[in-house]
Amino acid sequence: MRGSVTDPHTSPGHRRARRTAGTIVTAALLLPLLGAAPAPAQDGSTALQTAFAAAAAEYHVPGSVLLGVSYLQSRWDEHGGAPSVSGGYGPMHLTDARTAIARSAGETDGAGDARGDAARPLVRSTPAVPLDSQLPARLKTLPKAAELTGIPAAELRTDAESNVYGGAALLAAAQRTLGLPLSADPADWYGAVAQFSGADDSATAASYANDVYDVIRTGEHRTTDAGQDVSLAAEPALAPATTQLTRAGLRTVSADGTECPVTVACEWIPAPYEQFGDNDYGNHDLGDRPASERIRYIVVHDTEGAWDGVLNLVQDPTYVSWNYTIRSTDGLIAQHVKAKDVAWHAGNWYINQSSIGIEHEGFLASPDAWYTEAMYRSSARLVKYLAKKYGIPLDRQHILGHDNVPGPTTAYIPGMHTDPGPYWDWAHYFELLDRPFHATAGPKGGLVTIRPEYDANQPVYTGCVTAGVACAAHGSSEVRLYSAPDETAPLIKDIGLYPKGTATTTGVNDVGSRASTGQQYAVADRDGDWTAIWYLGQKAWFKNPRSATTAVNASGLVVTPKAGLTSVPVYGRAYPEASAFPAGVPVQALSPLSYTLPAGQRYVVGGKVPGEYYYSVTFDTASHQVVTGQEPYYEIQFGHRVEFVRASDVDVVPSRS
Repeated sequence: MRGSVTDPHTSPGHRRARRTAGTIVTAALLLPLLGAAPAPAQDGSTALQTAFAAAAAEYHVPGSVLLGVSYLQSRWDEHGGAPSVSGGYGPMHLTDARTAIARSAGETDGAGDARGDAARPLVRSTPAVPLDSQLPARLKTLPKAAELTGIPAAELRTDAESNVYGGAALLAAAQRTLGLPLSADPADWYGAVAQFSGADDSATAASYANDVYDVIRTGEHRTTDAGQDVSLAAEPALAPATTQLTRAGLRTVSADGTECPVTVACEWIPAPYEQFGDNDYGNHDLGDRPASERIRYIVVHDTEGAWDGVLNLVQDPTYVSWNYTIRSTDGLIAQHVKAKDVAWHAGNWYINQSSIGIEHEGFLASPDAWYTEAMYRSSARLVKYLAKKYGIPLDRQHILGHDNVPGPTTAYIPGMHTDPGPYWDWAHYFELLDRPFHATAGPKGGLVTIRPEYDANQPVYTGCVTAGVACAAHGSSEVRLYSAPDETAPLIKDIGLYPKGTATTTGVNDVGSRASTGQQYAVADRDGDWTAIWYLGQKAWFKNPRSATTAVNASGLVVTPKAGLTSVPVYGRAYPEASAFPAGVPVQALSPLSYTLPAGQRYVVGGKVPGEYYYSVTFDTASHQVVTGQEPYYEIQFGHRVEFVRASDVDVVPSRS
């Protein structure tokens, strides 16, 4: 979905209105930006490391426990004093919902069609925003820390060292509440760590605590976003007292009905398949995947809303759906739609019918409405499990952001969503997937994999809060693309987004001239510190100096138009040819997009796919069927989004030059 409250794009405008949910939902928080993160110190700093040691000593918490908890909360980052999506501040992620004021109704940004199938178009409803008092206690730990330490709440929000003291005080209080001594042995703090997660169920709390102790066993070191050098020495033999969790009195959540790995906490909160109104139904389609058709993609979303409100939305039959939601504070996973069924989440029916959608509690346009390490780890475990179960390649042409999903037709392109956006850390995510991005070829491999250093890579974006106004400086997964090897040159144009030739912008929601970490492109040219790639039918340049590379070399297969063709059409979906549709199933036109793939250009192949269409426009599933064509397609990385070309139009050749 989109993250900007000033987004100028509108929906395609040909969808039937849906009713608004009758109940008031718990609100989404769109958290205000409080300024850019501090510039890293040139020679590093140990002030934060010293604060961890001092706070641990003052509150009699083992230093490794305090460091481990903080790493799982924030990877020790400060985020410039800005709150996360859960209203959490600082390296300990202390939550203060009174300050992190709700500004958005969340998932309902009003743009786009989640189903992406004109055979049965729809729009979405707009829920009400509740009072701050409706938010749960797990979002209000900072005021409690202020009471325990005597440190003013404002200081806990903005001063990282004070924030660490607040976290230590909370851990010590949790230990005492459990009736346990303030032991110097980190193994004796498992129950307190579990309680620190804020989870109200034992499975989620245990999963969180297990992650913290995994961090302590393996050790960590990194330079934070504020230039602080922080280290945690490995304790590989550490065995925590896991039985302490029984003292916490947490509820038991059943994983019955879920499709999750045993290494995460997972709960079944079903989306409704219900009929209502004028022969209408929602909010997903029943199916028989993978027997009926293969599951090829996983789509990463952010919710643009907070946990409780988003869960209310997915349980509304008049709304849309997705398969899973992951909570920011502790990584709890809720499953809503079975993998065999088709959720309405991606805005492109071809992608919907062959994908699983995962929502992450967060906001793309708030650079510091950050995602916790607990969320990243839980999501990565789920994705690895699903990828193995359904044979989905762990690469960026199959693990898609919502912003990589193509518009199914030209009319849909301006309304397509842009989450999780430029601030999602794809490099870290794929490290957790055990598929880090690194060079796989030399300079003559013919391809590059986009791979900037996240924290140091800070392109200017606008429109996070106010249209045209620069967003707070922040690390990014994306590089900007120019029409010449010069940062003063015009940005690459996107005729799909701007059919009248209007220039692409630096807007946080404008994906027209951006390449993202992990995406691969064919090299078109090189010029000193600059590399050119083929992108949207053009030669697009990005800065890639040897001293601070933003891409690594790779090789693989690419497509290029067959000999004699000046260009070939590009499609946003791989639908069957007209002759494949049986009687009673309306033919879905191939409908080429406004883009073309010119002769002489090359684009990376993501895979060969059949032309398929899942016909499901009635509540009664008797008429549902999968139509499969004879002509295959290739999925390609064409611009920021993936697209499709007919196999008969192109040759597949090695990328090596």
